[in-house]
Amino acid sequence: MIEEICVARILVIEDDPQFRAMLEQMLGQDGHQFSVAVNGVEGLERYYQQRPALIITDILMPKKDGIDVIVEIKRGNPEARIIAISGVRRSITSEFTLESATLMGVNAVLTKPFARADLQKAIQNCPHLTGCVH
Repeated sequence: MIEEICVARILVIEDDPQFRAMLEQMLGQDGHQFSVAVNGVEGLERYYQQRPALIITDILMPKKDGIDVIVEIKRGNPEARIIAISGVRRSITSEFTLESATLMGVNAVLTKPFARADLQKAIQNCPHLTGCVH
């Protein structure tokens, strides 16, 4: 169990409404401030408007996938803190895309479904996470 949680401004980019609601619940239970986007295009718009401390993005999404989102954010801000997530139901594709995300320098990858403790650990392990409220 993680004793001290860094409360951060987080942008969640997730197209699946049920999984997005679960993420919102997990982040809300830990007191994080967060906003949500339903696809990569909307996610990038919110990123540039809000400059969150952390981005949690799904990889496989309509309009603009998570890999494109990661590339664009990292191009402008190599130090951006990003957690990439993807579902196991897509198996080989998900493994490939999560591996690609790792090579692009994301801070963590999580395979759906994951536990709240896994998300907490991934957030806590983001080095020098700015925008935290203690």
